Amino acid sequence: MVSGVAGQPQGDGAAAKGRFGVNVRPVGGAVVLALSGELDHDTAEPLREALADAVEAAPDQIVVDCANLSFCDSTGLNVLLRARLAAREAGSRLALSALRPPVARMFDITGAHAVFPVYAGLDEALADERPK
Repeated sequence: MVSGVAGQPQGDGAAAKGRFGVNVRPVGGAVVLALSGELDHDTAEPLREALADAVEAAPDQIVVDCANLSFCDSTGLNVLLRARLAAREAGSRLALSALRPPVARMFDITGAHAVFPVYAGLDEALADERPK
């Protein structure tokens, strides 16, 4: 399984357009992917890889923590939707937590919020033990 931070450019470009990071860590029977920056066509690959690794590990739950995600376009949404289906096939549940207003708006506009369990915060997502 991937662990640590992926997808972050090296150097002094901390505010560089498109900066994106994925921090993956196990928490109990779950895997948490903490996202940061902007998720779009140019930055989606690290998330795609991290989600594939998480699904392969088949935890009870995969939580995508969006507390530090400032933007998500349709490419990012499609990566999450595909991972949700793959997780379900592997017997895991994929949930989202802490959607910030710009990201939450995109999920609302597209109707995608209806297919994901969405939680106000990471602790709430990890505490929910409903069936997959």
